[in-house]
Amino acid sequence: MKLDRLPGTTIEIDFMKDFSAKEIIEPIFLAGGLVLSQVAQLTGLNPHVVQNWVKRKFVSPPVSKKYSKDQFCRIVIINLLKDSLLLESISKLISYVNGRLDDTADDIICDSLLYYYFTDVIKEISKEHGFDLINLDDVIKKVLQNEELKHEHKNKVFQVLKIMAVAYVSARLKNLADIYIEGLDIMEGI
Repeated sequence: MKLDRLPGTTIEIDFMKDFSAKEIIEPIFLAGGLVLSQVAQLTGLNPHVVQNWVKRKFVSPPVSKKYSKDQFCRIVIINLLKDSLLLESISKLISYVNGRLDDTADDIICDSLLYYYFTDVIKEISKEHGFDLINLDDVIKKVLQNEELKHEHKNKVFQVLKIMAVAYVSARLKNLADIYIEGLDIMEGI
């Protein structure tokens, strides 16, 4: 049984079993939003980092000191991409589908749905020994098949999901390379 974390969070899941990010995230918000300490705990981020992202307008400010599901998912998306992309690139990527980052009125897709689609893509391309990017386009098309968006909007969401998946896999591979490099030091000492 391979335990992993829901991408961008500290929430443990069994990646080899069928899971739904929606089924994991939605119950967390049944009582309303999350306070900063809860967001920090669920993402592993320092609270100051989250506040900085709000200050820089990557995330809209909390309402009554509570972060909504979409704000939380935006933070999670930034968190899972920050190891492979610059914050400015992440901002550009999210803006591509959602216009101004601090205003939801111009969004093509809400951040929670974008995150749920992303996790569906990652779940589909994940294999026991790595990631299968060969059929990435087909996987994304399958995930988006029931999404009712205008063609040009669906294409934008498709492009963003593709970049997110490649960036996420890149970060995972970099982490694996770092582990192998640490192993070189151990092998040299033997």
